[in-house]
Formats: sequence, structure tokens, C-alpha cells
Amino acid sequence: MPRAFRSLLLPLLRKRKPKRRRSRSHPKESNKPKNHLAAGGGGAGDPSFSLKASASASPRDIGFLVQPLGNLLLSASPGANLRDAGLGALRPLPDDLLLDVLGLLPARALAALSAASKALYVVAAHDPLWRALVLDELGGAFDFAGSWRATYIAAACGGRPHLIPPRALKIRGFYSDYLFQSWLCANMEMRHEWLARDNIERRRGVSVEQFIAEVEEPNRPVLLEGCIDGWPALQKWSREYLLEISAGKEFAVGPVSMTLDRYFRYADNVQEERPLYLFDAKFAEKVPEMGRDYEVPVYFREDLFSVLGEERPDYRWVIIGPAGSGSSFHVDPNSTSAWNAIIKGAKKWIMFPPEVVPPGVHPSADGAEVTSPVSIMEWFMNFYGACKTWEKRPIECICRAGEVVFVPNGWWHLVINLEESIAITQNYVSRRNLLNVLDFLKKPNASELVSGTKDRVNLHDKFRSAIEAAHPGMIKQLELEAQQKAAARKKKTSFWDSAVDAKSGGFKFSF
Repeated sequence: MPRAFRSLLLPLLRKRKPKRRRSRSHPKESNKPKNHLAAGGGGAGDPSFSLKASASASPRDIGFLVQPLGNLLLSASPGANLRDAGLGALRPLPDDLLLDVLGLLPARALAALSAASKALYVVAAHDPLWRALVLDELGGAFDFAGSWRATYIAAACGGRPHLIPPRALKIRGFYSDYLFQSWLCANMEMRHEWLARDNIERRRGVSVEQFIAEVEEPNRPVLLEGCIDGWPALQKWSREYLLEISAGKEFAVGPVSMTLDRYFRYADNVQEERPLYLFDAKFAEKVPEMGRDYEVPVYFREDLFSVLGEERPDYRWVIIGPAGSGSSFHVDPNSTSAWNAIIKGAKKWIMFPPEVVPPGVHPSADGAEVTSPVSIMEWFMNFYGACKTWEKRPIECICRAGEVVFVPNGWWHLVINLEESIAITQNYVSRRNLLNVLDFLKKPNASELVSGTKDRVNLHDKFRSAIEAAHPGMIKQLELEAQQKAAARKKKTSFWDSAVDAKSGGFKFSF
């Protein structure tokens, strides 16, 4: 076994928990990039992509390993793909399935396998495999060392840097579109055409009554300006301030919990397809100062889930992430509406109405599962261009510090950070969508759909009872109003009704 992996035989501090992992691959390694790189799937127009200035591999990264399959045609020996020559009995497996198999191995076996051939070295060095090992074995107690492989080795060495291999092997001739696209998604810049469209309605100084009538009732997205100008967080929430008030506290980051200082060190050095995202629902309880540094904008203060007290589902989060982090397409939980306020940074938003499923996204019939591209950049590369020809194109915008996006209930939305960003978001129920929420909570498969609470089965009954106790007659009144609106819509003259002459029973035409 190469000396680089001897340290992996040392036991880690925590025993690895057996856990099923989802391992669609996301490499950090590839050839040393040029300023622009041609790649397929970018939609109409120029297919080239600009790479980040930091895309070159550092000495400890697994660089110079993967090339797109098309480059094989231009090589000196077009039939010589190192992948085929060095995988042995594993050769028939497609790359995604091969990495799923390797994702089941412990670190010692993965390291040993990488010594078997150059091709297996490339595949076994795939960084997301090591990310899963780090998160499974160390949780959030790791110090990111520039790549997940280096991070694992550093931990296995007890943090002794002289035992960490100074650089990876340099291997050429491995071609894989699957692995290369993952690397490209991690290292490319957002294209100008992906950022140029901004068609959301922007409002400033609108009254609460106007907001309800013109935005919330018709269930339309809007970007609000100026409504959080008084938040202390806008001036106070520097890194230094947040580190000071949250010292020793851990926040939810993906599947693990981390202190903020560790997370910032990770965010400063990471370059991967799906960066870990700090998304914590209990931040105000953990750090009361953070809860006091903002207040709910006036438009969203009717929060009917509050009648449940401590039994209410999770509803507010602090969100922190580096450029490239974000949330892929989803609909907010429990049929709630939401607002998202940016304190630092900038976010690109794409939103589709409830009746329009985004391209590349495939929800199950019961809504319990959603299949979509693995990463946000992959969606932009392969599906964004398709929206240009749609009759109902998405609502898009870039939201910056001091601005708030309103996300109506049921709307699909994707968000990607264009730079390091800090935001507060809350989901809420007002009387405008109370009936939608109650209908959602009583669906036959509510136990699979409801989120943010321990009691998924009884939430509907608890919520309805609490509403009737706190606001007697509200539900019946809303149901009556809904029936009246439905009847009024039926009374509207249809096209065919207007085309029929009531006296003769025939058609009438006007030219």
C-alpha cells in the first residue's frame, strides 16, 4: 500500500456508523482548467463556460485526473481510455453505479482499492466518497483541509500535517463525462444569461392592505424593498460579531452540527458541487441575540401556526452559505407561504407557479418524493435553456442585502448564493392560506408529507382545534367565503356561453 494511505489504518476517534448513503458523484479533480471550457448541455448559444480563478488543483487535491469523454477522440490513441484498462471486473458498471458501490466501502478498503490500478486510484480518490466518510465518522468535528480526502487523512493522522501526503499522483488518460460534469459544476462560474433575467415585481412602501389584496390573495411572488431597513442585523452581523455571540454553539449544517468557526473555515476553502449549507431552525433559542437582531416584517405578522405554541412545526431558519450553495427545486413545507430576507450577500431565485413543474424535476404522484438534478449548477447547465420556449416562464430575480422575497404557498423555487450570504427565512400561515394548510395536513399520506414536527399524524386535528379556540368562527367564515368565490367563478360567462344566441339557440358571431 502506498505511504500516502498508511495513515488510514490508524483508528479514528469515532466509530463509523453504518448508514446508507446516496452517492451521486461530485469530483473536485480534473485537468488543470483553462479560462473557458466547452461543455455540452448548456442550452442554446455559446456552450463555453468560464471557470473560477481557483479552479486549478492545489498540491493536495486530486488534480489532473478526469477529462470529458469527447476529448478521447482528440487523443493520440482514441481507443485507450484508462478507465477501461484498469477497472477489471468493475468495467461494465456505469460511473454512477460504480461510485454507489464504492460508497459502501470503509476508508481502509477504499484506500486499498486505490492501490490496485491507476483507474481505481482515480475513482477511489473521488472527493464526495471521502466527504461521506468524514461526515459519517467525524460529524461536524472536522477541520477542512482543502479537500475531503485530505480532511479525512488529516483526521486519521491525528492532525499531524507531516504525515499528510504533500500531493496526489498525476495520472492522465481517464475519460468520463459523468465525473467531469461534476467537476465542472463545482468549478464553473454562473453564466451571464443565467443571471440576466429579472422579471419579478418589485415593491417599496406598499401598505399591508395592498400587499394582501395585490400579492398574497392572488398568490404572486414579489420582492420587497426597504421593509427591513431597521433591522440591527444589517449592521451588526459581521463574521466577527456572529462568532463572538455564538461561541461554543453548534448549528445544523447538512446532516451534521458544527460550530460557526469550523463552518467558516470550511466555507473559505471549499470548492465542490454541493457545498454544505448552514440551515438552522433553533438559532434564536441557541443564540438569543440573533433572535433580537431582527423582527418579522409587517406584512407577515399574522402567523396562525403560533396558536400551537411549542408544538408548532419548525418555521424560522438562519441560512449561511458560500457562493454556489443553495436549495434545489422544492415547495415549502406544509403548504405554507414564506419570506426570505438577505442580511449579507446575494441570491439568484427561480420560481415556477404550482401548476408548472420545473424542467428536470419529477415529483411522485402523492408528492412525497421529488427527483431532480443532483446539483443546482447541473440544473442550470442542462435545463435552464428549456424555459426560454415555455409559455409560462419562471419568475426570476437576484435578491441582495436588505431585500425580501415573498414565496407564495405551492410555488416551486430554486435558490443559489452568488456570494457568501446570510439570510433569515420564515414560513407562516395567514388566513389567506389557512384552508390550504388544513387540507394539506389531512391528506391520506400526511404522515409522509408533513415536516418540522414530531407528531405528523395528529397535527391537523391539533391545529384546527387550536384555531377554533383562539379564533372562533374563522374557519367557517373562510369556508363560506371560498364557496362564494367558487360560485362567482362559475357564474362568469364562458366563451361558448357568449357565443350562443339565447333566443334562437344557435351561434352568433361578431366580426
